[in-house]
Amino acid sequence: MQRRQGRVNAGLLLLLYQISQVGLQNIPSVTLAVLVLNIFFFLNPVRPLHEVCISVNEGFYRQNWQRLLLSPVHHADDWHLYYNMISMLWKGIMLERKLKSVWFAYIIAVFSVLIGVVYMALEFMLVKILNDPSYEMNCAVGFSGVLFALKVLNNHYNPGRVSSVLGLQISSKYACWVELVAIHLISPGTSFAGHLAGILVGLMYTMGPLKKIMKACAGGFTSFTDPDRPRDYYSGYSDYYYRYPDYQYTTPRSYYDYTGGLTEEEQLERAVLNSLNERDFGGATYNNERRPYGFWFPPEQNSEEEIRRQRLRRFDRR
Repeated sequence: MQRRQGRVNAGLLLLLYQISQVGLQNIPSVTLAVLVLNIFFFLNPVRPLHEVCISVNEGFYRQNWQRLLLSPVHHADDWHLYYNMISMLWKGIMLERKLKSVWFAYIIAVFSVLIGVVYMALEFMLVKILNDPSYEMNCAVGFSGVLFALKVLNNHYNPGRVSSVLGLQISSKYACWVELVAIHLISPGTSFAGHLAGILVGLMYTMGPLKKIMKACAGGFTSFTDPDRPRDYYSGYSDYYYRYPDYQYTTPRSYYDYTGGLTEEEQLERAVLNSLNERDFGGATYNNERRPYGFWFPPEQNSEEEIRRQRLRRFDRR
């Protein structure tokens, strides 16, 4: 049984139980990796919390930029870890399936660093506006800023939903703002600026230029896919083809080759004509020529009267 600071980590045990209830096979790869990474650094912190937290004083003035990477994956205690990772579990399952794993991992990486930068900018503004240098010393750790950003994305990709906040039914469009205030009122020790930074970064992605910038930066990497690009019918099976290196995957044939550009009604009419011709001529082809794929066009078009006589002969033979 794992212990930290001389006590049983009940929050960690409950988190592991919740993960087991969901099932590892039901958790997408990137989401699972984020959970494992945060649990690992909770049990094996790189440094004490006061040496990994991010603040204006440490991140900007002392230029300890590594804190931008370390602060999101360290947590104050086991219950801090539990609530953040449970939220990550459900948000990750929904968003990773929507955005695909590579792009979702890209989002997590960018958001983790950018939220720290926005957090320092907000704290620096408070120093100047309120003329209070104590805000330079406010030091934050935890993944909750990233979670607020992911909540904005989740509400963006799943509009029209209703969230329950303190028993109140709130439109998902405004839920993140209500939660921002509610969490600060219930638990004043939380970082209001850190949570607000997450919301702002999420809005920069959904409504601002951040997504375009990320696409431009990832443009040279073929493994990155645009989450908004329409996928063809076969795109969902791409993993199947990559499992077999000897299989030569080719672009699916255009449906025009099969339909000849005909509408559904025209295809049905042509199918009836082909069926009648095959019955009258014993299924033989003209001039022993090979029929192409799709609908077969006979070399000569019969008149409506001829078609009517063919139909009568077909019924007479029964």
